[in-house]
Amino acid sequence: MVIRKSPAYAILTALICTVVLVFAAPVLTQSQPSSASSPAGADASTGSAEPERRTHQFSRQWLLEHARSLAEQPFELPALDEDNPLNELNYDEYRRISFDPYAAIWARQDRNFTLDLFHPGFLYTTPVNINLVVGGVSRQVLYTTDIFRYEEGISDVQNFDAQGYSGFRVYHPINTPDRFEEFLVFQGASYFRGTAKDQFYGLSARGLAINTARPEGEEFPYFTDFWIERPEVGAEKIVIHALLDSPSTTGAFRFDIRPGDSTVMDVEASLFPREEMTHYGIAPLTSMFMFDDTNRSRYDDYRRAVHDSDGLQIMMQNGEQIWRPLANPRRLQSSSFVSSASSSVKGFGLMQRHNQFEDFNDSEARYDKRTSLWIEPLENWGVGEVVLVEIPTPQEVHDNIVAYWQPEDSLQPGNQYDYRYRMHWGPVGPYELEVGRITDTSRGQSINGDDMVFVIDYAGGDTIPNVITDTDAVEIRVTNSAGTVINTSGTLVQATGQYRAFIRIDPGRADLIELRATLHVNGKQWGETWIYRWTQ
Repeated sequence: MVIRKSPAYAILTALICTVVLVFAAPVLTQSQPSSASSPAGADASTGSAEPERRTHQFSRQWLLEHARSLAEQPFELPALDEDNPLNELNYDEYRRISFDPYAAIWARQDRNFTLDLFHPGFLYTTPVNINLVVGGVSRQVLYTTDIFRYEEGISDVQNFDAQGYSGFRVYHPINTPDRFEEFLVFQGASYFRGTAKDQFYGLSARGLAINTARPEGEEFPYFTDFWIERPEVGAEKIVIHALLDSPSTTGAFRFDIRPGDSTVMDVEASLFPREEMTHYGIAPLTSMFMFDDTNRSRYDDYRRAVHDSDGLQIMMQNGEQIWRPLANPRRLQSSSFVSSASSSVKGFGLMQRHNQFEDFNDSEARYDKRTSLWIEPLENWGVGEVVLVEIPTPQEVHDNIVAYWQPEDSLQPGNQYDYRYRMHWGPVGPYELEVGRITDTSRGQSINGDDMVFVIDYAGGDTIPNVITDTDAVEIRVTNSAGTVINTSGTLVQATGQYRAFIRIDPGRADLIELRATLHVNGKQWGETWIYRWTQ
């Protein structure tokens, strides 16, 4: 594991929350032990001794009422005692504490899921309550050090109570039927990360974004409590509930999770604001983009590209599909893609379309296997905008890309706001075009002068009517906010079967140009809409 450190917003905003995540390796595997010690009170059927622990009836309605009641009280985030040595653990020390796989929850039961728990400490000084739900009854998993292994020199932290864990991860036979492998992690604020069959962890998701890239600084809500329903024997789905809390709002979340070729999560999120909220993001995504063929010249690196995601994809209700290549700008920048009452957003996601090893030439990080994530509203979200925030980063350990849905209306205290959406974690999104999909964007200086040339590749070029015999049948329409479009041209690349569009632009004195390009065949748009922001 490595530390995914947080990018600085300079004076504009607070740091993005830092999380330790599996970064450059396949998901962890877990064998099925025949005997083990289990977390205190992990499950009544394990036969373990059960110290006294919190037990109560649990339902989605109970959680909604609990979140509503909490919103009427002052915010108070749980934390380890100031003198607790867990607060002082550094990264290397924290890595020397590991979960004992023989203590995995449900490991000795005939179920398709098991759970590991994360030790508190280092960056994770907010105790998180983990509860298991069986037959509608919630039972707290008491904190114990018996389920962890401590390497030499770190064992003294076993003597200190933490009143909770820092998160958990979930295993399932996602790649082969006889081996349990990690595919889901909840740890750090409201961050979580999933993956799919034959994929590696890449971007992260969050429960909620508040004041991202705002001058007043970003607010990070926390998942302080989880209720995990014990899956039925043989079930292919697991249900996780979470309580979200922050100075601005509380929230009740339900995740219905089905791992597979694409890991699908149905999310029900209900928010109960403590105060008016004007800048907030629903279904926020967090990723990393350092360089590709659009800014390759800035980096002396043997690899061809470095990114967890390479573009923002948006689909509107009217059928328009938008592709916005990501950037690593020299200054923080925010872009908005506005929907209207007549055409709301049908979905959006941060995608990793480059999925060949040769695209990156990185045998360790394997960016070619990083997961894409698509957000699909399960109801009409109405008027609002998809917001994309891009933050300068000099290194790949920084998450510097944020995308989310911002509704038009503010949230008012005393009310309940419900959002339902589906998350698709996998190699591709559910609405990827077979033809007309933008596969690559490159940029460079014109051979004949200081003009810029943008090169855009579209999949399935040979399906354009008459394109092979008459490339003039394709019209390239470009709009630009500054500079001058010198010319456009296109060709069918015989080696790939893709259509390639060239856009030559003289930027003049502009230091920022908003570009939009579409292809038209016989007067009708073909393929995705390409949108790009160029900056000096």
